[in-house]
Amino acid sequence: MQTERLTIALTDGRTVEVLALGPPGGLPLVVHHGTPGGGLVPYEPKVEDAIRRGLRVIHFARPGYSRSSPRPGRRVANVAGDVAEILDALGAETFLTHGTSGGGPHALACAYLLPGRCLAATSISGVAPRNADGLDWPAGMGEENLEEFGAAESSPADLTAFLDKTAGALGAVTGGDIIAGLGDLIDDADKAVLTGEYADYQAAALRAAVARGIAGWYEDDMAFVSDWGFELGPDHARVTGVPGLGAPPAPIAVWQGDQDRMVPFSHGQWLARHLPGARVHLLPGEGHISLELNHYDAILGDLLDMAGLES
Repeated sequence: MQTERLTIALTDGRTVEVLALGPPGGLPLVVHHGTPGGGLVPYEPKVEDAIRRGLRVIHFARPGYSRSSPRPGRRVANVAGDVAEILDALGAETFLTHGTSGGGPHALACAYLLPGRCLAATSISGVAPRNADGLDWPAGMGEENLEEFGAAESSPADLTAFLDKTAGALGAVTGGDIIAGLGDLIDDADKAVLTGEYADYQAAALRAAVARGIAGWYEDDMAFVSDWGFELGPDHARVTGVPGLGAPPAPIAVWQGDQDRMVPFSHGQWLARHLPGARVHLLPGEGHISLELNHYDAILGDLLDMAGLES
């Protein structure tokens, strides 16, 4: 597997850490990690699946994670500019993208804010906007998430205290104790897949997410409970703060399981209703972690098909 690690200098003076896997000439698949996420810790079987399809897998650490510069006050929409600069540095024009959990909104941002360049985007167990009309946003979340987002909406000091406390445990988690470590955030569907090398991978990603502190996690949480910087809805051309952008977004798919206790099923249902034309996969019996593992080949095939490419 061809592997390239890069630190890319962005035009605003920040840097972003990138891991590119697969043939340099392959169509980029930009992967948005979860929250908190070890963006530079790939799961090799999934990477190999993508490479077999001719894709070049691009992992990157959002601001504040790993060695990517923090960007205090960032909004979800800001990721589109970073992705565009990463692709420019790699000499790539068009791309596919997917994001899992906290990465879901960032994949949607690419679909909305990089139309034409983004060929298709998929939200996997992705969170809905905090101000989503008609959605009881926290309902169905595990106790740890209720505490976390309650702190985010209370004060910066409360969120910092919560993340500092939690990061200490995550920084030492192993595959053998990850089920206990995730507590009320997972149900039987997720527990069933958190074994062997996949449990080890998930634990390694969590350790990496907090290895250099909580800045990225903090910025993610504050972005989720704030205005995203673009709107989802019947009018695909509505984008806040981006004058003149009126093109419809890239084709979008939504994948969500009904046993998810991190991002409840109702979030996927809301996204399905408010993304007209999206391909919707609302799957019974799948949790937050199990869905992507059990259906990744289908997710990739669906993504390529939306883009009009061979799957």
